[in-house]
Amino acid sequence: MLRASVYLSAMAESRRVLVFPCGTEIGLELHRSLAYSRHFSIWGASSVDDHGRMVYRNYIGGLPFVDEPQFLSALKACIQKHRIDYVFPAHDSVIVRLAGRDAELGAEVVTSAAETCRICRSKRLTYAFFRNLLPVPEVYESPAEAPYPLFLKPEIGQGSRGALRVDSRLQAEAALERDPGLMVMEFVPGEEYTIDCFTDRHRQLLFAGARRRQRISSGISVRSAVVADASLHQMAAVINEKLSLRGAWFFQVRRRQNGEPVLLEIAPRIAGTMGLYRALGVNFALLSLFDRMNLDVRLQPLNISAGVERALVSRFDLQLNYQVVYVDLDDCLLDSEGVNVELIRFLYQARNNGKRLVLLTRHRRDVLQSLQAAAISERLFDQIVVVPEQHHKSDYIKEREAIFIDDSFSERQRVQAACGIATFSPDAVEALLDWRR
Repeated sequence: MLRASVYLSAMAESRRVLVFPCGTEIGLELHRSLAYSRHFSIWGASSVDDHGRMVYRNYIGGLPFVDEPQFLSALKACIQKHRIDYVFPAHDSVIVRLAGRDAELGAEVVTSAAETCRICRSKRLTYAFFRNLLPVPEVYESPAEAPYPLFLKPEIGQGSRGALRVDSRLQAEAALERDPGLMVMEFVPGEEYTIDCFTDRHRQLLFAGARRRQRISSGISVRSAVVADASLHQMAAVINEKLSLRGAWFFQVRRRQNGEPVLLEIAPRIAGTMGLYRALGVNFALLSLFDRMNLDVRLQPLNISAGVERALVSRFDLQLNYQVVYVDLDDCLLDSEGVNVELIRFLYQARNNGKRLVLLTRHRRDVLQSLQAAAISERLFDQIVVVPEQHHKSDYIKEREAIFIDDSFSERQRVQAACGIATFSPDAVEALLDWRR
């Protein structure tokens, strides 16, 4: 991806990146994009106790909200304390507040020019700016003069919040009475697309990849698929030419009944579902940071059909202190699918954290041969204990700072009663995983 790989290899230490607010879908995608890069170390900050603390190892809570008077001074103090080099705004309002304040903050804000951010934040300004350049929705001053159905949406907003379709003047007037600030717009009924883009510091549009928004939940694209459409790429070129964009950005369109794509919005930031193109080799966050380092980049994305399905995930916070992991083999570490990949992941994570691993099994065959057949090294374990048929596993557990993982309820019940330690079935192993990096 880089022409300057020699320069990167020579970097004395990783650059420090702060994501704020880090618990948004944008902030979580930034974490997924940057957590495994050796060139950057990442910090996450938020104003509320959000999901960011479950994935950011360097987590900073309690910053003022973006619209509070003390926000900028508190953010600057945070930047100085942690010696931050780059700040990724992970919310549209934060982008507008921080754009162009690099010198004031003492760190580079990774977004586009301040005026571009201001235009993109307002649907009314965006449509006025591009009215004679691209198809944009018709905007009406009053629902009385508009053809139905109509679409009402906030001028400043994100994620379809507060937006609604209305099919009559009565519905429109009721909605406007509740919220007089809603824009009265043409309803565009066709398929919706997001076009993920990257522009370098020379204002060259290096990538524009479209994806169809197949299913939306709470304004977020939870099912999306790659599409190839020259007309959408041409729209990206026009937007890139007219606005001062830099780094990752995206825009959304819908098709009119005649198939014409209509510009809905532009955002000078990472999108949560940009992970689809990241999986194909286009890491927008890394590209944006490398560009900020004045490095020339080149892209070579995979040219294959691809889609993504997103859903809520669970991250657990168990208040549990242990130094030893006792784990069963049959129907636990080895199951009907082969190796239990989630459990093996946890065991390696525990090993990385200095925990002692003990394989505690009643396996009736040669344990070492069974491990070898499953491509599991016996060296993963500090100790392997084969329990005779007439003995209880609880007899072999001596430590009190330990946990026990076994598929058998009766074994877990006996160990918990006899040893007083926490026990887990294989389906509960996900609660033991630590996703922070």
